[in-house]
Amino acid sequence: MRVTEILLVDDNPADTDLTRDVLEHNGCPSHIHAVTDGVEAIAFLRQEGKHTNALPPDFVILDLNLPKKDGRSVLAEIKADPVLRKIPVAIFSTSEAPQDIVRSYELGANCYVTKPGNLQDFISAVTSIGEFWFGLARLPH
Repeated sequence: MRVTEILLVDDNPADTDLTRDVLEHNGCPSHIHAVTDGVEAIAFLRQEGKHTNALPPDFVILDLNLPKKDGRSVLAEIKADPVLRKIPVAIFSTSEAPQDIVRSYELGANCYVTKPGNLQDFISAVTSIGEFWFGLARLPH
């Protein structure tokens, strides 16, 4: 079985650690790379700087509210790039604002999941992302 390469873009270390733990606990055969801002996310995706040897991700979990370059800009860059646009991107954000949801889909997000505020619902949301994207859906490799 091929290991799925996941890029997790989130500036909250607690959210990053919990997301990683939940995906690993649920048996997702994956290697999770985490970056904390939008500039580093683009560098990782383009294999630039310290990420020259990074494996291209099969899937991106992207927060919207990021330092240096926000998630909307990162999403727009991914979907405008002929090489990167095939990578599915799940927005995982605390924002429930209708304009953020609509804009994310307009920019090419493959799904939008709101980060729940409590631990059990957060775990459930990440579990559902993992079950769908790494169990049911077929990712381009």
